Amino acid sequence: MKIVETIQEVRDQVKEWRKQGLTVGLVPTMGYLHEGHKSLIDCAVAENDRVVVSVFVNPMQFGPKEDLASYPRDLDRDAAVCESAGAALVFHPEPSEMYHDDFSSFVDMSTLTGGLCGKTRPIHFRGVCTVVSKLFNIVVPDKAYFGQKDAQQLAVIRHMVSDLNFGIEIVGCPIVREEDGLAKSSRNTYLSEEERRAALILSQSLKKGKALLETGETDAAKLRAVIANTLATEPLAKVDYVEVVGWDTLEPVESINGPILTAIAVYIGKTRLIDNFIWQKETR
Repeated sequence: MKIVETIQEVRDQVKEWRKQGLTVGLVPTMGYLHEGHKSLIDCAVAENDRVVVSVFVNPMQFGPKEDLASYPRDLDRDAAVCESAGAALVFHPEPSEMYHDDFSSFVDMSTLTGGLCGKTRPIHFRGVCTVVSKLFNIVVPDKAYFGQKDAQQLAVIRHMVSDLNFGIEIVGCPIVREEDGLAKSSRNTYLSEEERRAALILSQSLKKGKALLETGETDAAKLRAVIANTLATEPLAKVDYVEVVGWDTLEPVESINGPILTAIAVYIGKTRLIDNFIWQKETR
């Protein structure tokens, strides 16, 4: 496995693979890899001849008061994860390699990004779409892999790929959880021992919501209330949002008929965590 820092090195390597008739998968990450990221790499390795993992903390998707400076970084650890999973190349550029001094071109979206995380992070998805578009143009993969934990991001990327005619298949991969149910996240490292215990309220509240749906409930307001009331039992939890939206549109729904995304964002102390589930009533 090679680690490279320049766009040209990535392009040269991918060009060689293409000459050999090999397929290429891409796993975009911001590093500090955990089992959730590894599951994406595992899936990519199983479905492609060669896999590129980008490790880049993208400054464009962080707001002025967000955690860019403190976001965890450990390239040696990340490289070990990538190599053990079978990745062929790690692309680890400096911000100056991705964004030159007079950089002024952006990829934005007028739908899907206004709600959920977009409400409180208004510049976030412009940053995501711009950097992912750049990575797609640099690597030109056959497939790219994203986790369902960032469900809004997954929906946004799929829509962008369709709108802009990228010839890339977007593969969504299931949420990976700790044994006690907490969704794997690089930000989990911010949690104190007490906060780590408190964070279990996210998955517990979603579990109660899913159980309500399994009884046949179709009222989205009741689903939101069950989840919100469960979150309210944890003193360390401060709710950012509890939303039930159509999975295709990310617009709020009143009645649950088609596929839905039930998504939450919760502050545990100063750490903002997200979790979700996608639900579609079984048809017989």
